[in-house]
Amino acid sequence: MRISRFFKIVSTLYRYGLDDFFQGHSRLGFVHSLLKLCPVPRDISAPLPERVRLALESLGPIFVKFGQVLSTRRDLLPPDYADALAQLQDRVAPFDGALARQVIEQSFGQPVENLYVDFEITPVASASVAQVHKAWLKQPDGSRGREVAVKVLRPGIQPVIEQDLALMATLAGWVERFFIDGKRLKPREVVAEFDKYLHDELDMMHEAANASQLRRNFTGSDMLIVPEVFYDYSNRQVLTLEWMHGTPVGQIDRLREQGVDLRKLSRFGVEIFFTQVFRHGFFHADMHPGNIFVAEDGRYIALDFGIVGSLTDEDKHYLAVNFLAFFNRDYHRVATAHIESGWVPKETRAEELEAAVRTVCEPIFEKPLSQISFGLVLLRLFETSRRFNVEIQPQLVLLQKTLLNIEGLGRQLDPELDLWDTAKPFLTKWMNEQIGWRGMLRTLKQEAPQWATTLPTLPRKLNEALSAAKSDLLVEGYMHLMREQKRQNFLLSLIAILLTALLVKSLL
Repeated sequence: MRISRFFKIVSTLYRYGLDDFFQGHSRLGFVHSLLKLCPVPRDISAPLPERVRLALESLGPIFVKFGQVLSTRRDLLPPDYADALAQLQDRVAPFDGALARQVIEQSFGQPVENLYVDFEITPVASASVAQVHKAWLKQPDGSRGREVAVKVLRPGIQPVIEQDLALMATLAGWVERFFIDGKRLKPREVVAEFDKYLHDELDMMHEAANASQLRRNFTGSDMLIVPEVFYDYSNRQVLTLEWMHGTPVGQIDRLREQGVDLRKLSRFGVEIFFTQVFRHGFFHADMHPGNIFVAEDGRYIALDFGIVGSLTDEDKHYLAVNFLAFFNRDYHRVATAHIESGWVPKETRAEELEAAVRTVCEPIFEKPLSQISFGLVLLRLFETSRRFNVEIQPQLVLLQKTLLNIEGLGRQLDPELDLWDTAKPFLTKWMNEQIGWRGMLRTLKQEAPQWATTLPTLPRKLNEALSAAKSDLLVEGYMHLMREQKRQNFLLSLIAILLTALLVKSLL
């Protein structure tokens, strides 16, 4: 099976002319020659980046998903390839609803009718890893309960994924070994990252936990609704969520007909993003229009929680400093923030990095602030940093991708959206809370429980530390005396030898 899959990949590479990548590589010239013997019709009319996208689509859902993830790594890919891969969509035919019932019954060990009422056999949505069915929970008296969305893992997907991941790892090893830029592109690390991400998606409880965390973070929010998870009806293969009624955010005309305030909605998107990033350090990292609906009351509805990102306090501080410094045109601060973060080698001269950042960013300010893209700002910084051997963190790449999605969505709703006007007060307030007396009070409040436990034991621990130090000093003093005694004994022996030698010489 794996051999047939391998030949399928090879023939697809040839069909779309991807053997062009092997030209000019002395160690791989034979591959280009061998591929010419492949009896497959060629389709090389499109540009090379577009052909890469077409090849991934023809190889199936796992390669499509890999291309989607790869499109977010703009720190590794040329822009034209990243743009082409960003157009990949999960155009996957649904599997038989009877198989979905079978998966549910096997995973719960009971008939579907014991769990749901009116389980709709026809799916309402389908993707590469799972598909969604509509149903109602069954009440104790057998009547209809809550309306729910039942997400069922695609049967037989595990061995297919393992097979394709093994082939991807093999291909990544070849790229790293034979291509000039192989090591810099880190193909094996990219495949390993995709492996982890894909296996997380294969566990529905992982998505359930993400949804619960996001829902808890936005409890009582007037901007975002997150569906409730029904854990009694969920396991590793099945996820049951509250059914959400709303309009896909991409249907702008329909939203206008419903009287939704699009300008307010666009600002909500920006505020939700910055709240997730800087308040919670936990953000929905797959916020493309297909995963966002709008409720009748004008709030966003978030769906599909397979991909989330998390940020440390250091990450948040780095981002806030960079954003504020950039829009104040303080390029020296941008450079020093990169160096202080440790992502640029410490020996990097701040002046050189500052000049590079200025060269890339200064032309952006020729545009009105309402036309400046935050996502492109991060992208430009990543691209500039590449030549300084910066190590781009995966969580920041996810963040940049999400920010581009939010910006595109916000300006689709309101072309005049001034992202900076919405974000700057938020960032400024957040920075003020992190530094100065407010930041100190917040830190004291957070550390108070730990201090309440530690302070009563401090005298005992201090006494123990002093006793240990005293003991260490005594031992060190004894060792010093021993070393000194040995040194003196050596000197006395040497003097004795010299005196003996002189005495023997005088006697002779």
